[in-house]
Amino acid sequence: MNPLGWVEGTLIAPLRRIGAVGIFLVQLLMQAGPALARPRLVVQQVYNAGARSLIIIMLCGLFVGMVLGLQGFDLLQRFGSEDALGVAAALGLLKELGPVVAALLFAGRAGTSLTSEIGLMRATDQLTAMAMMAVDPLRHVVAPRFLGGVIALPLLVAVFNLIGLFGAQLVGVQLMGVDTGAFWSQMQAAVELSDVMEGVIKSVVFGVACSLVAVYEGYHAAPTAEGVGLATTRTVVTSSVLILLLDYILTAAFLGN
Repeated sequence: MNPLGWVEGTLIAPLRRIGAVGIFLVQLLMQAGPALARPRLVVQQVYNAGARSLIIIMLCGLFVGMVLGLQGFDLLQRFGSEDALGVAAALGLLKELGPVVAALLFAGRAGTSLTSEIGLMRATDQLTAMAMMAVDPLRHVVAPRFLGGVIALPLLVAVFNLIGLFGAQLVGVQLMGVDTGAFWSQMQAAVELSDVMEGVIKSVVFGVACSLVAVYEGYHAAPTAEGVGLATTRTVVTSSVLILLLDYILTAAFLGN
């Protein structure tokens, strides 16, 4: 084995890729202002990334909340604290399950759509034609899609949390017999603004990460059908790992504070 080749492939190549993604993010942020000057494009991308993901977000939020209600009731019943089910469901959804699960679903649905769309434009030379006509593809194609994903994910997380709480209440109160007043009153007394802000911050960070990976992979995809497919696969894998890694880092930071 060639030691230099091993160092190149194992150490230098990932660092070079991280640097390229960082430079691409700076370029996107520089084009974010001009892209916001064309709100119609951004709103259209919010619709594509957010509204078209509502069905899967709501379904998964309902079932996650119902499972959380079942498991939480079974656990709390062992300690005689069934009335605290609302607190457990709210904190679990707001701080962890809501942002993480919604971001994973977003990466699988909207992220792959962004990558394949931009990758297809690369494969059919649409981006090259725009550049030849002095139209910046980053400003008119990539930046609106990036901003649309960043705006859409926190909204999807909010919907996921609301539907999840409804599912937990449906199982806990209607099925398991937990008192309705205790369910909601203890939740309101225990959940603080810092808990809500933790979930909001996580959703924004996950939105930036997922959208950045999606548009980067699509913009730099090989201009072939195979290249677009590989870029779409890399989007899902990279986004999923990055979400879990960032979740651990952010959770450790909040707990440290």
